[in-house]
Amino acid sequence: MKSIEVKTILTGNHGTGMNVYRGCTHGCIYCDSRSACYHTPVPFEDIEVKKNAVELLDSALRSKRRKCMIGTGSMCDPYMPCEKTLKITRGCLEVIDRHGFGATVLTKSNLVLRDFDLLKKINSKTKAVLQMTLTTGDDGLCRKIEPNVCPTSERFRVLMEAKKESIPTVVWLTPFLPYINDTKENIMELLEMCAKASVRGIVIFGFGLTLRDGNREYFYKSLDEKFPGLKDRYINQFGTRYEVSRPESDSMYPMVRRFCMDNKILYRPDDTFAYLNRFEEKDVQLTLF
Repeated sequence: MKSIEVKTILTGNHGTGMNVYRGCTHGCIYCDSRSACYHTPVPFEDIEVKKNAVELLDSALRSKRRKCMIGTGSMCDPYMPCEKTLKITRGCLEVIDRHGFGATVLTKSNLVLRDFDLLKKINSKTKAVLQMTLTTGDDGLCRKIEPNVCPTSERFRVLMEAKKESIPTVVWLTPFLPYINDTKENIMELLEMCAKASVRGIVIFGFGLTLRDGNREYFYKSLDEKFPGLKDRYINQFGTRYEVSRPESDSMYPMVRRFCMDNKILYRPDDTFAYLNRFEEKDVQLTLF
C-alpha cells in the first residue's frame, strides 16, 4: 500500500463520482477493474491511497453551483480493510454531509455499518443510498469467488440493518459466472433477499460476466485453482469473447421482471440509475426552544 497525491477527485461527465482508493484486496476472481484498460495498480492488491481526497472533495463541493448525488465504489470498494484505520471514505462522507449533498456508496463490506450514523444524517436532509453487491446465496461459494470480504449472509444482515434505519438500498446482482452461480435457484434466492430487505432497486445487466485483457488472465488462473477443468470449458465455448454467458440464461429475464414488479423493485437499469442520480432535498423543520 502506498499514498499518492492526486489533482482531482471527482470524475465522470458531471463530476459526481469518486474513488478514494485504487486497487482492491477483496480478491474477487471476476473483477473487471483488473482490466488493463483502467490502468489500475499491478498487482491489483497493491493499494494506492489518495491521501488528499478529503481536501479535494471539500474544495470541489464548495465550487459546485448545484447540489447533486456524489457516488463512490464504481471501480474500487471504498470499505476495504485499510479504510478501518485510514477513514478516508468516512472523511468524504463528512464533507458531503457538511455541504448538503447526497451520497451513494457501493460496497461488499460490512465495514459500512460503521458509517451508518453519517448515512442517516445525510439521508435526513437529502438522500443517502447504500448499494451492496450480491452474487450467490451460498456462503461457501461466496468465499471461493470473493475470498477476502464478508460473505453474502453478512451482507444481507447489513441490508436488513439499513432497512431498520430507513437507509434506502440498491443491490447489484452481478456478475453471474457460467456454470458457477448462474442458476435460476441462486438468482431467485438473491431476489428473495432483496424483497426481504425492501431494496428500492436492483442493477442487473445480464446473466454472465465480461472478460478483458487483465481480468481474463486472473479469472482463468482462479478457475484452475478453485474449479479444476472449468477453464477449458470456458475457452472451448466462449473463446476470447468479451461478454460471456450461456444462451439459455436469457430465459431468466421474465422471472426477474415478474418478481420485481410483484415486489415493487426497480429492475430496469435506466430506472435504477435515475433513482440513484436524483438529488432529493427534504423539508427539514427547525424547532425553536
